[in-house]
Amino acid sequence: MAELDPEDAKIVTLARSSRARTGAAEGAAVRDTDGRTYAAATVALPSLKLTALQAAVAAAVSSGAEGLEAAAVVTESGDIDPDSLAAVRDLNADAPVYRADPSGAIAR
Repeated sequence: MAELDPEDAKIVTLARSSRARTGAAEGAAVRDTDGRTYAAATVALPSLKLTALQAAVAAAVSSGAEGLEAAAVVTESGDIDPDSLAAVRDLNADAPVYRADPSGAIAR
């Protein structure tokens, strides 16, 4: 994570921790425009399905965030779900979204 600034490295670490804590397929974290961070893992209930990034965005919005500075997803998947990216883009069309593998290595 050396190529990331410390604030972006922090959200990658939060996303990794969220994934590891729950054993979920993905973990994600976002930072809002006030510098607050929100972390979440995949939600896979019979009645509710959210990707980790959707859950993190939902946590931010439900806490009053009006915009996002950056997001990170930790996953073994090669891509970030398009609907998850759309949730970030709803709050900031230009926010960087980092994808990392479970070790924290940035893929993009």
